[in-house]
Amino acid sequence: MLSPACNVLILLGSFLIAASQGNLSHDRSQPTTSDEIVVAGSKVLLQCEVEDPDDSSLQWSNPAQQTLYFGEKRALRDLRIQLERSTPNELTISIDNATLADEGEYTCSIFTMPVRTAKAIVTVLGIPQKPQISGYSDPLKEGDVAQLTCFSSGSKPAAELRWHKGDKLLSAEPSEVEEDANGKTFTVTSRVEFTVGKEDNGVEVTCTVDHESLQNSDKSTSQKLAVFYKPTAEIKSYPDSPREGQNLRLRCDGRGNPIPQEYKWEKQGAQAPLAEAQDNILVFDSLNKSDSGTYICYASSIMGISTAIYNLNVHGTYLTHEAKGSDDAPDADTAIINAEGGQTGGDDKKEYFI
Repeated sequence: MLSPACNVLILLGSFLIAASQGNLSHDRSQPTTSDEIVVAGSKVLLQCEVEDPDDSSLQWSNPAQQTLYFGEKRALRDLRIQLERSTPNELTISIDNATLADEGEYTCSIFTMPVRTAKAIVTVLGIPQKPQISGYSDPLKEGDVAQLTCFSSGSKPAAELRWHKGDKLLSAEPSEVEEDANGKTFTVTSRVEFTVGKEDNGVEVTCTVDHESLQNSDKSTSQKLAVFYKPTAEIKSYPDSPREGQNLRLRCDGRGNPIPQEYKWEKQGAQAPLAEAQDNILVFDSLNKSDSGTYICYASSIMGISTAIYNLNVHGTYLTHEAKGSDDAPDADTAIINAEGGQTGGDDKKEYFI
């Protein structure tokens, strides 16, 4: 029996012999190529190399087996196809402004005995079109459900779509993919729905298409939302600290979308309309005790009516007043505004002595 050391030497010798035979069997006349991916409209290079041309020339042919170049000689009258480099060991050509029709398997051949060939698969990426948004009806009302659809055609492979409302990512339904009429590219459709509030007024909803052909950029389309919501009202006094006998002007500020266009003033308990009222302004030429009372402003829009309340108390030699408006208590459409024009959370009154 052989010793373990002898067995190791025999195995090592066998390995060296096999490696040597492998090197000897390497075909130095076999051309080599590589697969290429190109964006439609761009330029693609097809390179074919061989170690030993064996006095033969390299040739490129297209998927239809039409010869493009045989060595440095042009064979096909397509000016998009140009010779980049021709040596005994290399034949490199280019296809400019590549189209989807250029996609397929290209062959590099060398006419030795036997003929040797290498394949290069060219993949052309279809660029997606700018996405389009549909389904928006202007304007929406607070509480409505917005249902928007976005689609983009021309991508290959199929693109992906994503939605944002402002800077917030929206969750959408799974995208639908359909093959375009050319049988090569795809149309992708995505749908999203969400309930709108007044905070969405003026916000942009964006649909963005992501695809490898865009190369670190994207295409997007935005739709600005218009949301109608219920108005609010607030009464402000001018001057802030009026005195008995002075003029006082009350202004009712309405906010909302649309902005209130109709205002109405009432004095609680009074039957006759207030002759001093002009739209959202109520004027007192000279304050006296008969002006004491609760004044109500109604601000109206197509979305509803909001009220603001102002309590005016005139007591002989001094004046007190307070105001209530819908901003401070939206549930009850009332709020408190103090004599200085600010807002407080209770029914405290400010007194001003003459």
